[in-house]
Amino acid sequence: QVQLVESGGGLVQAGGSLSLSCAASGRTFNNYAMGWFRQAPGKEREFVAAVSWRSGELYYTDSVKGRFTISRDHAKNAVCLQMNSLKPEDTAVYYCAARRLNSDYIDYWGQGTQVTVSS
Repeated sequence: QVQLVESGGGLVQAGGSLSLSCAASGRTFNNYAMGWFRQAPGKEREFVAAVSWRSGELYYTDSVKGRFTISRDHAKNAVCLQMNSLKPEDTAVYYCAARRLNSDYIDYWGQGTQVTVSS
């Protein structure tokens, strides 16, 4: 059974930093991209960042470029999201996700972790 378990959310002041981690288990992810989505209250879930598990190619949405860094740890089977210079508009539930490289659909979701940035 595949599981994606997020950790590291919390409350931080604007300008601060948080690091999220997603521990993956239940299968190998060599042919997957893994990453993060977020959903703010009253808004649709949106893509944040992703990394190709095999090649390490990185993808970011424009609003987080230069502030967020996604990385993968093969030894721990984990994906991390380092978030710096946080803004109140980054407040959302952050979800870890995994998608096969040849698919347009997310195959697996984590349960989500809350990130709140106060002004």
